[in-house]
Amino acid sequence: MLTSIATVSLSGTLEAKLRAIAQARFHGAEIFENDLLTARSTAREVAAQLRDLGLTCTLFQPFRDFEGMPDDLRVRTFDRLERKFDLMQELGAGLLLVCSSVSPASSGDRSRIVTDFRELAERAARRGLRVGYEALAWGRHVFDHRDAWSVVKEVGHPALGLILDSFHSLARSIPIESLREIDPARIFIVQLADAPIVQMDYLSWSRHFRNMPGQGELPLVDFLATLLEIGYGGPLSLEIFNDQFRATSSSTVALDGHRSLTFLFDQAVRRLAPRFLPELPPRATPGGFEFVEFAANEEESGQLESMFTALGFSRVGRHRSKNVARWRQNRINFVINSEPESFARAYDAVHGASVCAVGVSVRDIPGALHRAEGLQIPRFSQPIGPGELVMPSIQALGGSLLYFMPAGREDEIWDCEFLAAGGGGPDAGLESIDHIAQTMPYEEVSSWLLYYVSLFELAKTPVAEIADPLGLVQTRALESPGGGLRLVLNASTGSRTLSARFVQGYHGAGLQHIALATGDIIATARRLRSLGLPILPIPRNYYDDLAARFALEPALLDELAQLNILYDRDAGGEYFQLVSRAFAKRFFFEIVERRGYRGYGAANAPIRLAAQSRYRDDIER
Repeated sequence: MLTSIATVSLSGTLEAKLRAIAQARFHGAEIFENDLLTARSTAREVAAQLRDLGLTCTLFQPFRDFEGMPDDLRVRTFDRLERKFDLMQELGAGLLLVCSSVSPASSGDRSRIVTDFRELAERAARRGLRVGYEALAWGRHVFDHRDAWSVVKEVGHPALGLILDSFHSLARSIPIESLREIDPARIFIVQLADAPIVQMDYLSWSRHFRNMPGQGELPLVDFLATLLEIGYGGPLSLEIFNDQFRATSSSTVALDGHRSLTFLFDQAVRRLAPRFLPELPPRATPGGFEFVEFAANEEESGQLESMFTALGFSRVGRHRSKNVARWRQNRINFVINSEPESFARAYDAVHGASVCAVGVSVRDIPGALHRAEGLQIPRFSQPIGPGELVMPSIQALGGSLLYFMPAGREDEIWDCEFLAAGGGGPDAGLESIDHIAQTMPYEEVSSWLLYYVSLFELAKTPVAEIADPLGLVQTRALESPGGGLRLVLNASTGSRTLSARFVQGYHGAGLQHIALATGDIIATARRLRSLGLPILPIPRNYYDDLAARFALEPALLDELAQLNILYDRDAGGEYFQLVSRAFAKRFFFEIVERRGYRGYGAANAPIRLAAQSRYRDDIER
């Protein structure tokens, strides 16, 4: 796979963009004309920089409003074209993108368009150059790749080919099967972009909502698989226009871009097996969260222990050689790491007592590590003491870690690493981790999403917007088959929402809450009350509204109100939630009971957020 990315997709100077593209391991770059015009370097100097970085110039773009121009403008258009050819030769670019005209002065006369492109191809050939014709979704006369291909085919010149852009084709719902009518040898380059499905004009949609493959809803896997099946073997290039990416560092966008192409190509070749063999192992299927690790110093660890005790957990183990404790309740494992000179201690120094790592059970750990390496997700290593096991881990976004635990051998690992440390009193009926919620700056959401879905077998749920008292929060869930592992990603563009204040106070992205599942929310709530867990109070007005919305038994409604339990219902069933007060304004716990319910209590989120904001404001006073 020959990978490329358009410089217009990145922020910064042209020189910085090219360095980021090379560092992300792309083979080439499309040079966008405005990037060259604003660069300090000459075209020849940019060509030298490309060579030094090991990059090729896959394309120079765009040349606009070419075909069908009236006679007086036609001469001027070809003069402009010759100057671009001069520039391309200095740059070392062999291919020019000509996009379909949007000029009101252009004619849609077919014979005139063919004549223009025939002369264009002749002029390019004399220079040893090639030209690719791209149908813009908002083109004046040509806005369908089938029409652009018809022109290319009729011209019949080897210097003229087709440039396909997935956005322009898929935004207009042009049948993917129509790609089979194209000679793959005449496709000079394929540009790829994903996007959410929105209702707006094509130009605005393209300019502001394009994102990386895997981050949107367009059928890119079908699009690429069809191209590979018909024999296309040329460059795959990203052309992304997105307000969020323009505010993000070029290195981050370039790395995400290469990861997205790797992921997309892997999905496409798997569709075509055994004709094509995947280069990476399949996405890891997670069995669930095996543990959550909390970083804490000696003083903070005592506070965490008090909260874990109030949740019904027992301290069941201590590490054989480190200041690390294991707390357990049924299938839930929490670890408090207070070891000096460790990753956890460094994490605590930045964020305070908080979640520094999670462990996920995986059956094929070597495969998961190999896939992570192919996706350019770095491994993490730290000194191993005598008799300790190597715990495979990778760097997660936000500076935390993600450990892989061997599925089916979890108890063996715990027994090997930890000595028994007594037990404890009766638990609170908490059975497993239902989901974890991570909060991040708004501009990082796409990166987190791509990280998880490219590495793990996870499905995306639709984006939901939740009303915070001081703004809107966007939330999106990722779920493994069967729901064994669920992640919720939260972010806000506002600076005063609870999620935004978490990011500011936490000094970056992190895990904001852990949802623990119970089979009997009433019994668990009563037990937690007796254990002294600080519960978030819910206003009585909420329960009066529940009585109007749902036909709940009065006795049940009163019990929910007394215990501060939230309630929701969907087509699948019922959902109960109990929310703890936050630990040091950094994270909180949610207790949930699902009775066939598939969501995450979005209807209750505004109530929870308002209650948490009141509680937090009271503390800050």
